[in-house]
Amino acid sequence: MMEEIREQPSALARTFAGSMRRVEAFRKLIERRRPKLIVLVARGTSDNAALFGRYLLEITTGIPVALAAPSIVTLYRARPAYRDALVVGISQSGESTDTNMVIEQAREAGALTLGITNERASALARIAEHVFLVRAGKEKSVAATKTYTGQLLMLYLLAYALGGRVRVGDLERLPELVVVLKLETQIRELSERYRFMSHAVVVGRGLNYANAFEFALKLMETCYVVAERFSSADFLHGPIALVEPSFPVFAFAPPGVTWGSIGQTLAKLRGLRAEIVAITDPANREVEGTATRVIRIPRRIREALTPIPYIVPAQIFTACLAGEKGLDPDRPRTLSKVTLTI
Repeated sequence: MMEEIREQPSALARTFAGSMRRVEAFRKLIERRRPKLIVLVARGTSDNAALFGRYLLEITTGIPVALAAPSIVTLYRARPAYRDALVVGISQSGESTDTNMVIEQAREAGALTLGITNERASALARIAEHVFLVRAGKEKSVAATKTYTGQLLMLYLLAYALGGRVRVGDLERLPELVVVLKLETQIRELSERYRFMSHAVVVGRGLNYANAFEFALKLMETCYVVAERFSSADFLHGPIALVEPSFPVFAFAPPGVTWGSIGQTLAKLRGLRAEIVAITDPANREVEGTATRVIRIPRRIREALTPIPYIVPAQIFTACLAGEKGLDPDRPRTLSKVTLTI
């Protein structure tokens, strides 16, 4: 897991460089066939990437985006009317049975279909009409890391192809914002403090809401920590009642439009004497007064570009915490790399 976390800058650079020709061709196609609706379908970590995609694509393109419920197709045998939609399947392996069934049916219904996968020879790559290939290399760890950030990059490129407010130059620089080695020692030392943690809450909002889901998933699958994830807005509407002194809360706290909500939430949690770890960067100085501990990425990053660099400290933390707990993050119990679901 740690080796693949460290590979992310090169994997992202390789994915960007190898994708632009296909992305530009898809952009030209979209100019002639602009969808009225986008539907994203995925499972597990890829579903968290899809949640990010929903925010990004609606914000940058104005096209409504829905997250598909695969069981509508696989169990209830319904046939949604996808004719004027772009239906995007996201799968690391490309072998997620229910994701592929939705893509297959959508294509039969006349939808424009796109697969985002790390496996060129996968079923998804064969079923979808168009393919964006994540070039992360073989991912051996059960806990996905480099393919998650690769999928986020592909969703940025999809937003660009759809004519969204995304600058290619910004995306080309994303790999250099993924600072890994400089944070490892600090985060490893921090993880020692949480060796006996059995439950936690992860909070995010907007473009980093999906990262709250992904961080919580990694805590559950590699560290066996019961981790709930919330939007900071939803958290104040009830779940905050479960917080007591020393309760661990992890927060994605970038500067920008979401800080008002996140900052308000952290201030209330500080008043409850919660144990707060905030992930941010040098542009947000206000977080020092609200968080117990701060993981600060040593680069200023515009909020729109924070999701990829901000998830990396969370990945490092879960890998280190698993080690502190005497667990092997590469062999989580009862899990395998590819899960087939119908």
